[in-house]
Amino acid sequence: MASAPATANPPPAYAEAIDEITRIYKSLPPRPSIEVVEAAVSVVQTVETEKALQLEDISKEPPPEDVPPELFSMLQEVRKSMVLFRCLEQKKEASHLIEQDRIFQVFDDLIRKASALVSGDSEKENDSGSVDDEFEESIVMTAKTCDEVETKIVANDLKSPLPRSSKTDAIVPYSGKEEAEKLDVLDVAAIIENSSKTKANILDLRSKLMDKVEWLPLSLGKLSTLTELYLSENRIMALPTSIADLSALMKLDVRGNQLINLPSSFGGMRNLTDVDLSANMLKSLPESFGSLTSLINLDLSSNRFSSLPDVVGNLTSLKRLNLKTNVLEELPYTIGLCSSLVELRLDFNNLKALPEGTGQLEQLEILTFHYNRVKRLPSTIGNLSHLRELDASFNELESIPETLCFCARLEKLNIGKNFADLRSLPESLGELEVLGELDISDNQIKTLPDSFRFLSKLTKFRADQTPLEVPPMQITKMGAQARHLRITAAVQYMADLVAERDAVSKQPKKKRGFCSYICPLLCFGVGK
Repeated sequence: MASAPATANPPPAYAEAIDEITRIYKSLPPRPSIEVVEAAVSVVQTVETEKALQLEDISKEPPPEDVPPELFSMLQEVRKSMVLFRCLEQKKEASHLIEQDRIFQVFDDLIRKASALVSGDSEKENDSGSVDDEFEESIVMTAKTCDEVETKIVANDLKSPLPRSSKTDAIVPYSGKEEAEKLDVLDVAAIIENSSKTKANILDLRSKLMDKVEWLPLSLGKLSTLTELYLSENRIMALPTSIADLSALMKLDVRGNQLINLPSSFGGMRNLTDVDLSANMLKSLPESFGSLTSLINLDLSSNRFSSLPDVVGNLTSLKRLNLKTNVLEELPYTIGLCSSLVELRLDFNNLKALPEGTGQLEQLEILTFHYNRVKRLPSTIGNLSHLRELDASFNELESIPETLCFCARLEKLNIGKNFADLRSLPESLGELEVLGELDISDNQIKTLPDSFRFLSKLTKFRADQTPLEVPPMQITKMGAQARHLRITAAVQYMADLVAERDAVSKQPKKKRGFCSYICPLLCFGVGK
């Protein structure tokens, strides 16, 4: 059938069809942008990947000995059903957007065909059949499909912090100040897509994700120009394996999430200098972690580590390591290979000893391990020539090695709260000439060493609940005029005591005269 010329009025059927297209098109919400659709596709792919991994993990779990196989099988099926349900919920909105974009693609095709009919180019569109029939059939099917989509859209009343329109500049990376609403995983995926296109250097999502966002899209790996990534104070349970593709990343902050483990590919980010993984639920580090040889600051505090892998020794650029509030029972001997380490914090753990390799940390300035179960310091501690601060309080120390006094730069020493275990101080304590703060409270020390008198820089001294006899307790507690006078009195007392003792020892002994020998003989007789 020949088509009408372009200049002629279109037939009534064509006009009605075009009116129907226009009516349905106007009833739809704004068309999602290319970035939003790409984000939705990424979310669906990530959900499917996570679903497969979780189902595989459940299938591989061995049955407990005290649980019957039938019951264990039922429990596995329940857990798998929960995984499937959660994944369905997580990708629901993304799938809806993908379907919505498919409908707009149908409209694109219809508009193209309608334009061809009106312009008289219908024969080029379809040489083998009736364009009118095909067009009418498409209209009917499209109208039915679009009405269904329209009904779902109205029912769901989709809302999002990010405008999902055709304007690509409507999606911007979160700055930490501009967004007031929490973001869902689709919003995050959209931000990632936009950041990838704009070659962003910083992505800041601190405390900005909805609680239901437990993972990040695989598309995160697209951010090849990213140098800083902030994800703290959310509820993320897993990082995607694609995070290893962030080859330019230098700072990573995932503090205060729910990470159970790190992807095996974590070590691929070899330019990392600062990593904060504190306040999570980590129990181990992947072997690839040893590849982070550029790492300078590492915070693993408030996790569940009972040990660290030997690969920690590969972190030769590491300067600050925070392992506070874990359940560490020991440190790897390779810790001594972290030759750049300046600060090591081990407070609130279950350590019973420090490895001798600690003495290899010659650049170490701060070492704290209060609230542990350490009984003695390593003999190599005297090698820490740069040590300025040592906190060994609340332990089970039985003695302080004389080698500690080789740490000539030590300014702060806290060995208090070792209670019944610690009974004496090293005799050469006075060699710590720059020591300004000393805490020996709540121990069983009765006598300060003679060399105490040389601690002329001491400005803070605590000996509470310690049964000191030399100097007497009243010396350390005397005066109401603050601490300086008490400290001066204690140091001065030891100085005076030693001086007096030295003076006595230098006095010449009196020679015994003849009477001192003959008198006893006269009094008691001879030869009886």
